Amino acid sequence: MSRTIRGLDAEQRRAERREQLLDAALRLFAANGYLGTSIEQICSTAFIGTKSFYELFASREDCYLALLQRTSERLEQRMAGIAAEATGNERQEAPRLLAAFVHALVDDPRITRVTFGMASGISAAVERQRRANRRWAAGFLVQLWDRYDGAQHEEQHAVRHSVAIGLVGGLFDLISDWLLDADLTDQQQIEALIDDLTGFYITVRRGLGS
Repeated sequence: MSRTIRGLDAEQRRAERREQLLDAALRLFAANGYLGTSIEQICSTAFIGTKSFYELFASREDCYLALLQRTSERLEQRMAGIAAEATGNERQEAPRLLAAFVHALVDDPRITRVTFGMASGISAAVERQRRANRRWAAGFLVQLWDRYDGAQHEEQHAVRHSVAIGLVGGLFDLISDWLLDADLTDQQQIEALIDDLTGFYITVRRGLGS
């Protein structure tokens, strides 16, 4: 039987330490960048020893990858919940979904910097996670389109998935480009980004339906 400390068993304490380390990593990666953040700094900020760090993560890269995965999972859950509540037509719901997506990324500038500002080029494992995120987003769009258009033949479905991958890539690139000069506290800039993304989405969607 494992000891209970502060009402938590061993697995719960392990999960708590993991969250503390990821929270510290988010803060430090956003402030100092990936290369400017050390394992020792993460541990010091989280008030957790390096031994406990290595019980949870094999390396700094592993910690960063886990942070990306946590961010992606939370975003996916949020977007799935919003989509499930959709009651209007696509013209009404698409701008609302895009606005929710943007706010999920930019309302906490740390998430924006860690997700878009430094993920590219770190490692093959991180790039695979980035591609997995895009594939999820593309699948999300295809499910949304199927809801409004009805189920498609297998050949049509493959084409729609390819279009969705390209659309997601374009949306992400628009966000990355916007971030170069953006003031994340300026709501007018954020609304302008949402308008640009919505316009791009509508243009691609019209082409798919033609």
